[in-house]
Amino acid sequence: MNPHHLAHPFEAQARLATPLGPLTLAATAEGLAGAWFDGQAHHPGALAVPVDGSQRWLREAAEQLSAYFAGSLRAFSLPLHAAGTPWQQAVWRQLRAIPAGGTTGYGAIAHALGKPQAARAVGAAVGRNPLSVIVPCHRVLGRDGALTGYAGGLDRKRWLLKLEGAPMHAAAT
Repeated sequence: MNPHHLAHPFEAQARLATPLGPLTLAATAEGLAGAWFDGQAHHPGALAVPVDGSQRWLREAAEQLSAYFAGSLRAFSLPLHAAGTPWQQAVWRQLRAIPAGGTTGYGAIAHALGKPQAARAVGAAVGRNPLSVIVPCHRVLGRDGALTGYAGGLDRKRWLLKLEGAPMHAAAT
């Protein structure tokens, strides 16, 4: 069973066409709970909730994502309600603090959370981020700035970083 359904039952879903392919959005009454690209790792699959693009968080997310992909929005301001462990939530908060055009590493996030030896655990939490693009896990780079792991695929990660004007490892461009 999908852990998202256990912790936060989705109220509605919507599909959004993006330059990187379709994105499935899911929301609870409290906020946006999911944003997954088709074919992305950890995609929850078909959601058994109504399709309702007029649901307020889905409508707001679609507007902000469209502006982001058009290059006119750098930071999202949406109420988020993603299901996750306390550790995952802490890592995702750190991701939200990375500004557009900026990058960081797994080790830096581990240090910021007071667990300098937990870079691999940070990587696992980053990989489980259910809010692609909005919680910017694409801004986390591997050792020496290498493009590593992205649940949505490295081509999407490269595209998002380029859109934001973020520096990328020369070998990865």
